[in-house]
Amino acid sequence: MTGYTMLRNGGVGNGGQTCMLRWSNRIRLTWLSFTLFIILVFFPLIAHYYLTTLDEADEAGKRIFGPRAGNELCEVKHVLDLCRIRESVSEELLQLEAKRQELNSEIAKLNLKIEACKKSIENAKQDLLQLKNVISQTEHSYKELMAQNQPKLSLPIRLLPEKDDTGLPPPKVTRGCRLHNCFDYSRCPLTSGFPVYVYDSDQFAFGSYLDPLVKQAFQATARTNVFVTENADIACLYVILVGEMQEPVVLQPADLEKQLYSLPHWRTDGHNHVIVSLSRKSDTQNLLYNISTGRAMVAQSTFYAAQYRPGFDLVVSPLVHAMSEPNFMEIPPQVPVKRKYLFTFQGEKIESLRSSLQEARSFEEEMEGDPPADYDDRIIATLKAVQDSKLDQVLVEFTCKNQPKPSLPTEWALCGEREDRLELLKLSTFALIITPGDPRLVISSGCAIRLFEALEVGAVPVVLGEQVQLPYQDMLQWNEAALVVPKPRVTEVHFLLRSLSDSDLLAMRRQGRFLWETYFSTADSIFNTVLAMIRTRIQIPAAPIREEVAAEIPHRSGKAAGTDPNMADNGDLDLGPVETEPPYASPRYLRNFTLTVTDFYRSWNSAPGPFHLFPHTPFDPVLPSEAKFLGSGTGFRPIGGGAGGSGKEFQAALGGNVPREQFTVVMLTYEREEVLMNSLERLNGLPYLNKVVVVWNSPKLPSEDLLWPDIGVPIMVVRTEKNSLNNRFLPWNEIETEAILSIDDDAHLRHDEIMFGFRVWREARDRIVGFPGRYHAWDIPHQSWLYNSNYSCELSMVLTGAAFFHKYYAYLYSYVMPQAIRDMVDEYINCEDIAMNFLVSHITRKPPIKVTSRWTFRCPGCPQALSHDDSHFHERHKCINFFVKVYGYMPLLYTQFRVDSVLFKTRLPHDKTKCFKFI
Repeated sequence: MTGYTMLRNGGVGNGGQTCMLRWSNRIRLTWLSFTLFIILVFFPLIAHYYLTTLDEADEAGKRIFGPRAGNELCEVKHVLDLCRIRESVSEELLQLEAKRQELNSEIAKLNLKIEACKKSIENAKQDLLQLKNVISQTEHSYKELMAQNQPKLSLPIRLLPEKDDTGLPPPKVTRGCRLHNCFDYSRCPLTSGFPVYVYDSDQFAFGSYLDPLVKQAFQATARTNVFVTENADIACLYVILVGEMQEPVVLQPADLEKQLYSLPHWRTDGHNHVIVSLSRKSDTQNLLYNISTGRAMVAQSTFYAAQYRPGFDLVVSPLVHAMSEPNFMEIPPQVPVKRKYLFTFQGEKIESLRSSLQEARSFEEEMEGDPPADYDDRIIATLKAVQDSKLDQVLVEFTCKNQPKPSLPTEWALCGEREDRLELLKLSTFALIITPGDPRLVISSGCAIRLFEALEVGAVPVVLGEQVQLPYQDMLQWNEAALVVPKPRVTEVHFLLRSLSDSDLLAMRRQGRFLWETYFSTADSIFNTVLAMIRTRIQIPAAPIREEVAAEIPHRSGKAAGTDPNMADNGDLDLGPVETEPPYASPRYLRNFTLTVTDFYRSWNSAPGPFHLFPHTPFDPVLPSEAKFLGSGTGFRPIGGGAGGSGKEFQAALGGNVPREQFTVVMLTYEREEVLMNSLERLNGLPYLNKVVVVWNSPKLPSEDLLWPDIGVPIMVVRTEKNSLNNRFLPWNEIETEAILSIDDDAHLRHDEIMFGFRVWREARDRIVGFPGRYHAWDIPHQSWLYNSNYSCELSMVLTGAAFFHKYYAYLYSYVMPQAIRDMVDEYINCEDIAMNFLVSHITRKPPIKVTSRWTFRCPGCPQALSHDDSHFHERHKCINFFVKVYGYMPLLYTQFRVDSVLFKTRLPHDKTKCFKFI
């Protein structure tokens, strides 16, 4: 400012100052313009160049002004979340695209496989059709071949005789009647089923004279018999009851004979008729002695030799229990073997021979000649000498303390009342029975009553007199239950009785008890035995024993069974084939008129036990499923070479004489649906399983929406009439195999354990084979039996909560075993397994077989069953003691035998399997 002022004031002049000012202004404008030009043009160019050079530098950290990447832009806070979402979506889209490509690839491959499968199915259908054609042709060829080598058999056409059929010509002598000349076989074809027509005695005049108890008992048993028919035109046999008569007898023999001949189907001679006279008293009169019975059979307890026709007439036991069942609580036990008295006898002899007989002239003529030898005096002297010797304690009384019971001439009359006689027999090891002095009296009702009472209380009968005809003697082997000694050997009787061992004595007592229960005890047993004897004589098969018809409960199935832990336990062990064919039932032997089956049935009963004396029980059951007849072989065949040797591991094939067999599972359950479903699922894939029968023991039906598992075999759900543990052993008609695996719904068994138990049972088909073992013990302080479930090396029972047994025992348990035992099971809702063990041991005289299993077989987590109740064991103690009273002895047998699966899982090389040589 100072310089500028000096120029302006002290310069050369005012004009000079003005020019300098103008020039200076121009320079400043030019400089300002130039500066602006440089700034606006060159500086951006230079800056752009410089910045571009910096952006191209290798070091990323030197980028200052260049364009930034997208992730660097995300440093801004408000766009950070959006950037993250964009990145996540991008990654998912990439993954989905990759998956889509993979799925498209798989779909293409699967389409190729589907096309290949369709072609395979078409080829398989063609192959199956060809196989069916081949099978059909093979079956047709087989039938043609069989038809060429076997005759065509068909059931014979039954021809019914005319109503006025006169039958066969009469025999020359009435006493000469036998089946071949007095029985009309044409009325009884083999396929007839043995129909029996029973006359109603009340429709005839003599019916009003019959003893009411005898008549009522006879009518009651006839109504329930399986052979009785109401159609008289097709009947094979006609039965009429004529005795016992009420006292006093006012019906004359001639009147009775006239009424018999007036029977609607008598046909002049009474062929195929059975006249039955049952005795309740010891002095029953022989009304039929003086009556001409023609060709009719006579069944009664008193016979004379002039009247009895061997092989035609029948000696029956007296009807002591007319309308009442035996009380097992009053029957003494069969042990101890030796009782207070070695033998006893009470009786009084009636001397007169004809004092009370209604005799015919023919009998008078037969009495001519030398009188029969009378050994009664020698018998009295000998028995008194034995009593006086004091060598053994015996009791013989030949004079009754009170008035003796009425009896027939020459017969030893009974003394005292029946209760008094039974009390004495309970103290007797043997019971003497002296036959009548008249040898022509082959049997009397008095002797039959003595025999009945001795068998009832377990005194072994000793019959003095070999001429006697004991009841059903042509069918029963009395030598295994009684001693029949000729009267001349009376001096040797004491020695004979002392020589019997305790085991033989117990066997005879047990056999006598069986005979009494089966053929003597009730009206049913007597009537059934009479029919069974006649039917056996004329060789007609018995009717099959009835089976329980299963009332199936509808249920929905289809639920796929899950993976069974049992299968996992087995690893890769091959337990056998899971059947892909329809269930295979065991052969059913229905007594097809062949000797093979007849002999086999007898061999079944010839096993030690009470069923081996008589080929048929009075019920005469022919079981639809009996034990297999295995046939016979000539020697061993080498395993692995030729037919019969599979060369497989032991567990891979059943082998044996019956290489094809299955078993049925019977499972009892009560309102435990979840537990039941789990148990059924565990059976999935079990080899050789034929069927599962679920016994639904609850009155409440299963849930409608319950879906049952599909285990590859049929599941039959059976509804029961009542809640009873006895239902476990009913012979259901749906059980088509001989082998039954009885198993609880909470039992947990592996497949290999079940298969091994099945293999063991096949080697011992007559015994119970199972897993949990128990035993009985004698309680010395309380003098009673105890049930024990502690682990022990000795056992006498196998619980049927997991056990195999033969279906044969289901019939015996339900129909033959005393009803008192089943009633006890229903009362306690307990002890059915003990009852089955008692039954099998009683019949076979063998203990059960235990196979190896885990210590516990109950499923974990299942609801507690009845066995966890505190009273469970106390009830089982009572059951054992009650069963012992019913059977009369303890049938259970101890055993230390146990079967272990040593080679069951062992895999042997094929060249090591030829274990046997042909012999």
